[in-house]
Amino acid sequence: MSERNTHFKAGLLIGFLVAASTLIEAGKMVAVNAAGYLVEATDVAAIIVVGIANQTIDNSTGANGDLTCLVKRGELYKLRNSGTAAVTQVSVGSNVYVEDDETVAIVSGPTNDIVAGKCLGVESDGVWVAIN
Repeated sequence: MSERNTHFKAGLLIGFLVAASTLIEAGKMVAVNAAGYLVEATDVAAIIVVGIANQTIDNSTGANGDLTCLVKRGELYKLRNSGTAAVTQVSVGSNVYVEDDETVAIVSGPTNDIVAGKCLGVESDGVWVAIN
């Protein structure tokens, strides 16, 4: 047996290839679609939340992968709380779900139950979500 020099990335700011015909706005929750390209998070099937866009990238006229967007992850982010399926204190420690690219809800709200992350706190102006 011998030691191995395993390469790694810090994982707090990662570049993702942007989907075709897509505008990503800084500060919005983002996800990868079924093809593995970055889109703004919405309550649609087959996406996986990966973090918060660190920059605005306009790939509206581009093809899949023409542009790269830096995404923040591995931290806590204060997102808006749903007006119809609000996250409450009882949800702390549980998954919360994507309502739109800046709003989270409890599981009974969104249609597709796309996990945004873990709720780690609820305040009057938003929900603290860990996105790893």
